[in-house]
Amino acid sequence: MPRLVLASGSRWRRQLLDRLEIPYAWQSPDIDETPQPDEGPIALVQRLALAKAQRLAEAWPDHLIIGSDQVALFEGEILGKPGDTATARANLTRFSGHRVRFVTGLALLDTRHGRQQVCHDSYDVVFRRLSEGEIARYVEKEKPLDSAGSFRMEGLGIALFERLEGDDPNTLIGLPLIRLCAMLREAGLDPLG
Repeated sequence: MPRLVLASGSRWRRQLLDRLEIPYAWQSPDIDETPQPDEGPIALVQRLALAKAQRLAEAWPDHLIIGSDQVALFEGEILGKPGDTATARANLTRFSGHRVRFVTGLALLDTRHGRQQVCHDSYDVVFRRLSEGEIARYVEKEKPLDSAGSFRMEGLGIALFERLEGDDPNTLIGLPLIRLCAMLREAGLDPLG
């Protein structure tokens, strides 16, 4: 049976992968996440997900390596991680009362013979109307500076929403488990096997 590696330093992605009860290792890849000129959101997240898996390929021969990357889309603009409090607050102010789409790229690289599977999944969040005070308190409490969209669904971020729409809520956290299970089965690793 192939062994599994998660190409991510995200504790949230590790918590999701833990749910499958498959032993795995993890390592944070170091890649440049700068979008290429005229690169759309789907192409971007798929390229970065595969690049993360490929970055670890030499160190993990004979493994299945999972790569994942996510962006938020708002009014046609690709948004990454806010990085600072002011940007997080500005993003949430813009999102108040609106829909934001999250696109997550997923890659599975089989280093035994170089086969790769790449896909993406989308998930929409509809924000309720938020006051300036709510936004300020949320950013102060949760400090979502390293999260696409300036919130953490895994925590208090759930209080910001009116509703969620999509096939797999894990996509919003950054690892679409339904699609990942299908990819693992295709590669010979059945989560229920």
